[in-house]
Amino acid sequence: MNEKIYKTISIAGAGSIAIGIVVLITGIVTGVLSIVCGAALLKRRKDVTF
Repeated sequence: MNEKIYKTISIAGAGSIAIGIVVLITGIVTGVLSIVCGAALLKRRKDVTF
């Protein structure tokens, strides 16, 4: 009985770590893309006329 609980907890922990890494990488990529797009918009702000 204890082995089943241990195995279940191990799998859940590994899954949580994997999901955390994916979320971290996604957040970093999104942040970098936002900064790059914002810089491009600021660079070309002189071309915009109203």
